[in-house]
Amino acid sequence: MDFEERQAEHIDYFVKKASTLKGHALANVVVEATSHPSLFAFSEILAIPSVLELEGTENSAFLDLLRMFAHGTWSEYKKLLLQYLWMHFSFLISFTFLCHVADVAGRLPQLVPDQVLKLKQLTVLTLAETDKVLPYDTLMQELDVSNVRELEDFLINDCMYVGIVRGKLNQLRRCFEVQFAAGRDIRPGQLGSMIDILGNWLATSDNLLVSIQEKIKWADTMGEIDQKHKKVVEERVEEVKKTLSMKADIDYPGHEENFSELGGVMDHDQDRNRPKR
Repeated sequence: MDFEERQAEHIDYFVKKASTLKGHALANVVVEATSHPSLFAFSEILAIPSVLELEGTENSAFLDLLRMFAHGTWSEYKKLLLQYLWMHFSFLISFTFLCHVADVAGRLPQLVPDQVLKLKQLTVLTLAETDKVLPYDTLMQELDVSNVRELEDFLINDCMYVGIVRGKLNQLRRCFEVQFAAGRDIRPGQLGSMIDILGNWLATSDNLLVSIQEKIKWADTMGEIDQKHKKVVEERVEEVKKTLSMKADIDYPGHEENFSELGGVMDHDQDRNRPKR
């Protein structure tokens, strides 16, 4: 079973499971889905009405978490964490400190190791969307990896063997050359730009098709002209042959009879010179 088929099966499983649950029970489904080693698409789960109803509730953090796994990266998660920590620090002198800590903890669930791994895998897919040559330095920074050996082990064991990417590790150039990368969920606002890109591609294809049709028409026209020219040349050759044949008849009339008579004279002379008995 290929990667797309496995994805479809896992998505169908979690969609059916989440559709029958509400509230805190959905939080457990979100954690299970974002920790699953073979699930890398979450837009179908996000579209479930009961999941969207988590917005503004005590479990809204898990909706934010699901959105992060659908569209975010590991570095974006860290930035969000730092923002919350800065807000946390700004409330140190406030009487609402304890309430704010509880709010931060509720909005930013702690990731388990499987979720950390998953978010880093998704980060590689995001980077591969825009660039097919990923420098090691960029990957190590985005993934919080300290050395090349650890990075290459991650790319081989947790990305290529899983099937989400295919490529070549170029140690000489210190980069990962991407040959294939699984697609991620479409981000909000990304659909419009994709439509524009496809529209431009369609317009370019139409122009190319018109150009090809014009070239074909030109080739057909040139072929017809060539055939007509060939026919004219053949007709002229035949005319020249007929003209040469007629001229030969005029210049040497009865040349076949002359040759016969000449042959007869030669035979008579030979007979006359033949010794008699």
